[in-house]
Amino acid sequence: MSSDRSVRFLDALAGAATSRVLNLHKIARDNRDNPEHGEKPLFVSPAINSAFIIKHRARADETYLFGDVATTVTKIITPFDHGELKAGGRSLFVEQRGFREAFRQMGCYAGEPDSRDLTVLRLLDKVPSLDPFLLREHLRNHEVEVAPCYFTISAGDQERMYRFVAAELSRLVALAGGEQGSESSNRMVEAMLSSRVDEKLEPLRLTLGLTGNDFREGVFSWRGFLYYKWSMEKFWPDVMGVLRQISAIQPQGQVTPEQKVFLQNARRSIIQLVRDNGNDVTKALSVYDSSFADLVAHQSPKTFRDFLLSAPYMFLELGEKLGAISHIVSFWRYRFPAGGIVHIDAEELAAIFHDFASGFGEAVKDDRPAIGQPPDVIDARRSA
Repeated sequence: MSSDRSVRFLDALAGAATSRVLNLHKIARDNRDNPEHGEKPLFVSPAINSAFIIKHRARADETYLFGDVATTVTKIITPFDHGELKAGGRSLFVEQRGFREAFRQMGCYAGEPDSRDLTVLRLLDKVPSLDPFLLREHLRNHEVEVAPCYFTISAGDQERMYRFVAAELSRLVALAGGEQGSESSNRMVEAMLSSRVDEKLEPLRLTLGLTGNDFREGVFSWRGFLYYKWSMEKFWPDVMGVLRQISAIQPQGQVTPEQKVFLQNARRSIIQLVRDNGNDVTKALSVYDSSFADLVAHQSPKTFRDFLLSAPYMFLELGEKLGAISHIVSFWRYRFPAGGIVHIDAEELAAIFHDFASGFGEAVKDDRPAIGQPPDVIDARRSA
């Protein structure tokens, strides 16, 4: 484990949660009096169950920690002091060299790490985004029961997502089951959004000619595409507003010439990265739209069957790109709430920009001797 003490920025995450950050510290703090939090925990270890879980783009100087080539990895940070996050914490990458023993120490296990904790952590490592909706579905898909307080999904969002999926699938009902009407459509939506891929979807599986495992993996990724499509419609207008604010924001206090150059370059880089990755997300979603439309319009399953077979791989890339964009919007709205007064110095703003760029696997060139390499917004040791 590494010791992350160089932070003023771990404290910035005290109340934040984004698609790249699962803030178990905040969940534990907010649910101190909620018995379900303890009865159905995400992790058995209290130390891990109050940590920060982060999706992190591995840097060149971190690849030696892994046996295989790693791009996006999962990081755990346990604070030294939950009452004073500025004190920093200890961090560990999932499946880095020596992971099991380091995880045993971090989780304060008496003997071997709890097998369920290891299972849950590895499940989190497999998803491209820590968005609560996808996380809940992924755990349910693997029969891991967790208290609802770990997933901050509003009733309104759940209902809107249900209606979106219902509208999307209503065109497919006749093809898959030969039935008409809202009752049949509702049954298919419930089956699509349930924790199991069971006999209710068997007519669709037979139509597509897929084996059980290929179908299960494809349906989970299909859910992800539906969720991402809905998410894009929901939050993309906010993206444009945040990019305008990123372009306009100015730090208070003294700004060195080196900091000024870095901030100018970083603004341009982040805006371009968001636009380029947004275009990539749109193209990936158009592949789904096209294959699904072909299935419905021509009752030809081949194109959609091919989509479902490739969906698990496309889902990972799509989740990483959309997760990086969503993280920028969520963190910016948290750090700079609407109507609030902006107070930020050059060093913190540089760290935020550095974090945003690194979410896409990019690093903005930074030759600032005055303040050195900026620590990351999320982690003391310039991570995430």
